[in-house]
Amino acid sequence: MTRMLIMGPPGSGKGTQAARIVDDLGIVAISTGDIFRANVKEMTPLGVEAKKYIDAGNFVPDSVTNNMVKDRLGQDDVKNGFLLDGYPRTAGQVEALDGMLSELGQELDTVLVLTVPDDQLVTRLLKRAEIEGREDDNEEVIRHRLKLYHEETQAVVSQYEGRGIVKTVDGTGDIDEITTRILTAIKN
Repeated sequence: MTRMLIMGPPGSGKGTQAARIVDDLGIVAISTGDIFRANVKEMTPLGVEAKKYIDAGNFVPDSVTNNMVKDRLGQDDVKNGFLLDGYPRTAGQVEALDGMLSELGQELDTVLVLTVPDDQLVTRLLKRAEIEGREDDNEEVIRHRLKLYHEETQAVVSQYEGRGIVKTVDGTGDIDEITTRILTAIKN
């Protein structure tokens, strides 16, 4: 059983690589970004609230995100393992996740961190915005999200480094090469 999370700045390829990892390991992907986008599209109460934050390039408040993740981790399909994508992003969320997993008698095995230079991320995200019509991805919002990532999320990586479960992988280059690097890192 593998319980892991994938981290990296917006546009680092987390979603693409998460899909490949879960296929290889036979575990479930849990993407907070996908859940938020689905709720925004359906204009659910959570979606309306989340959209205000997403459109401004800010993180959705911990209380909303924590409750959503707790519910998801309690579902049957995650009992054989999971890959969290987009959570936790703050020290408070790390603490909340630790509590959720403790209640389930579990802990994380691996924290995978993808690294990509900021200028490449901006280029990737602007291209994705054009292709997918994502209103939340313009250059100003992208740079703001990268700044938030570096200020807040990097502290999360540091917490997990202290536990000795972080594996850092270069997220630049060909998608297949990145996948190979990731799977090698996870299995070693």
